[in-house]
Amino acid sequence: MPRPKNKEELITAANTNYAKLLEMIENRTDAEKERAYDFSADNKKKEAHWKRDKNLRDVLMHLNEWHLLLLEWIKNRENGSNKPFLMEGYNWKTYGAMNIVFYNRCQNISEEEALKRFKDSHRRVMEALNTFSQEELFTNTYYPWVGGSCIGSYFISNTSSHYDWAIKKMKLHKKNCMKE
Repeated sequence: MPRPKNKEELITAANTNYAKLLEMIENRTDAEKERAYDFSADNKKKEAHWKRDKNLRDVLMHLNEWHLLLLEWIKNRENGSNKPFLMEGYNWKTYGAMNIVFYNRCQNISEEEALKRFKDSHRRVMEALNTFSQEELFTNTYYPWVGGSCIGSYFISNTSSHYDWAIKKMKLHKKNCMKE
């Protein structure tokens, strides 16, 4: 699916990938549910997340945490603040360490609870998205606190693109389970 260029495409892409992800979750085999994620046999998988996430709960909570970042950040529109997108103390060079913070604080959450939280945060993100006009979403520098980009790109990154990332991870896990 091409990168969305307007509000309608963004909503469609987000909802399409969300539905695909939920379908994959629903249709997992017992082996997929029981076996830990392990991508160590693939030397091309060098990004930290390939080692970090050990199960579906980890993936869902990662998505949820990024939804919460987005929801908190867009409050800038309402209160006129200039709060950065990432958690305090992190930047785009160090956000991998922030992802570890997310990972660590979610280890005592069940997969069922993770799915519930993910569904809720997706709903809230989509509700927030609907409060923005086409112009607000896709005009660079419309909001000064976005930093020269458009807020639509943050919605894309935290919905359709992030869901695509999760789908790819789940597909590879499925493939690994089928090898055994």
